[in-house]
Amino acid sequence: MIKNVVFDMGNVLLRYDPELPLNAFCHSEAEKDLIRRELFQGPEWVQGDLGTIEDEDRFELIKKRVSPKHWEALQNCCEKWYRYMQPIEGAISFCERLRQRGYRLFVLSNASNAFHWFFPANVPKEYFEGIVVSAEIHLLKPDREIYEYLLKRYGLKAEECLFLDDLPENVEGARAVGMNAMQFLGDYGPVETLLL
Repeated sequence: MIKNVVFDMGNVLLRYDPELPLNAFCHSEAEKDLIRRELFQGPEWVQGDLGTIEDEDRFELIKKRVSPKHWEALQNCCEKWYRYMQPIEGAISFCERLRQRGYRLFVLSNASNAFHWFFPANVPKEYFEGIVVSAEIHLLKPDREIYEYLLKRYGLKAEECLFLDDLPENVEGARAVGMNAMQFLGDYGPVETLLL
């Protein structure tokens, strides 16, 4: 019996789309391609999620690989990307319905320290009985250890949890430790059918 719902954050609760800051701050397609590759797909992004660097470190590290003419756009994307994180339509009301039905809610997210800047501004933090952010424990999904950490920290039984993530590899990671898991594709309907 499922008693706990564990949410990924990006593209499950909040929309994560690097194209939004790229469109806002870049002046050409070539500049967007460059900053997409060096920032959002670069090693510093994963290092931030692992907690080996801070968000504030990214610009100084990446600018060494980028022409000075792109520094302004790069800095804006480095410092302001999270302003474009907005709740997915229906996310808040879905969480409210789950809580009313007695489900316990948790978050398990690959995210940098910026999580604590933007998440509470968009989603009521008090809805969740526990939040695990990868940067704080230096583990990433789909590593088995991060799911086991969540279960142990909050005294959860894997078989009583439903994990929602937009990435199939993270869904499989949860299943590997015995959790129920679904890939979230932007529609809470199938989850509601299962739970409500």
